[in-house]
Amino acid sequence: KDIEFIRSYYYNKLEVTRFDSNVGRYVGYTEFGVKQAEYFNSNPSEVSAMKAQRETYCLHNVDIWYGNP
Repeated sequence: KDIEFIRSYYYNKLEVTRFDSNVGRYVGYTEFGVKQAEYFNSNPSEVSAMKAQRETYCLHNVDIWYGNP
């Protein structure tokens, strides 16, 4: 529960859209980002793939990065 996967999309140094594993969906931060988030969230396979990234990327590597001595 302490591990969070975030994938952010930027344009001109401004965060447009973000997937947050704690929220479980995409969130838009600009007018265009809201449209992108709606598009991404309408595709269940996209949302499922991002949710799986927490387990496949974060949980897999947490011991490597923060291993117990």
